Amino acid sequence: MKNSKPTIYDPAFLPNNIYSGVPSWLNLPVLEKESELSSMDAVVTGVPWEGGCTIGGYSSCTEGPKAIRSVSIRYTGYLPDFDLDAFDYLKVGDFGDVACRNGDYPLTFEAIRERIGQIEDAHALPITFGGDHGIAYPIISEIAKRHPKRVGVLHIDAHLDNYSIFGDDEYSRCSPFYQLYNDPNMDSTKIVHIGIRGPRNHKEEFANAKKYGATVILAREIKENGWKESIRKAIEIASKDTDLMYITVCADCLDAASMPQGPQDMCGLTSYELCMMLHEAGLAGAKGMDFVEIYPDTLSYQTAAHDACWATLYYLNGLAERKKNEGEQK
Repeated sequence: MKNSKPTIYDPAFLPNNIYSGVPSWLNLPVLEKESELSSMDAVVTGVPWEGGCTIGGYSSCTEGPKAIRSVSIRYTGYLPDFDLDAFDYLKVGDFGDVACRNGDYPLTFEAIRERIGQIEDAHALPITFGGDHGIAYPIISEIAKRHPKRVGVLHIDAHLDNYSIFGDDEYSRCSPFYQLYNDPNMDSTKIVHIGIRGPRNHKEEFANAKKYGATVILAREIKENGWKESIRKAIEIASKDTDLMYITVCADCLDAASMPQGPQDMCGLTSYELCMMLHEAGLAGAKGMDFVEIYPDTLSYQTAAHDACWATLYYLNGLAERKKNEGEQK
């Protein structure tokens, strides 16, 4: 198998196509067999899924994994911010997309569970590009099967996404955290909702967070107290008496100025704040992440897809720095 470090600047550069015309993420090696997963530190997978569209019609988030991969070939793993290349310390490959069938929750969610289970059992970290936020439920639930009541969650979003049900759809993008609150393998007090704000939230959601003991860190608190204090508070809660932390990011945690491809939620995080918080989470050892809810059809610049790449690279850089530091201490 090819080295897992991207080769975009190699004069002999040839793209690794995950599908015809679609490169693998960052031109990383394409993993074709489950047996290859165990040699990886982290594994990228896509979930081109949209359940019920809660804003009416079609949001194009099914095109998210393709868009994120397509723009990613501009990037390497090196961040001058920390003078570190993540791929000097981490082996990462792209395992393609999960099988999805529009409108079929049982088939799609079971396929997600199977893929995440394969990655977890290979002791690699899952990095998932969505797709709508409903996929967070089967991803985190499957991880929690292996660590009952000992998974902490950093949920970065404008919205709590903890409706008990949306219309007649209990698995919609509005409800994954209600499902997780009630998952027998989850401890809802280890879930931290970060960046919450705005008039697309409802009283029921705040009542549910309070009822189940989840922590809410408002966007206003981040702006007033600073991103570093806020994420460290979240990490402290999500890491106490847990085996691992997992990060789930909805693109609309970002202010509309940084994320024009989706619902226009104002008063949000800057791309700098998000990337730095994810780096801090990686440095704290978070064991996987997803990035969901980008709407590629709404802007040809693909800003949100670039946001997803940057956010993931800052997370990976934090992980790599942690691994580097651990090696130096031995």
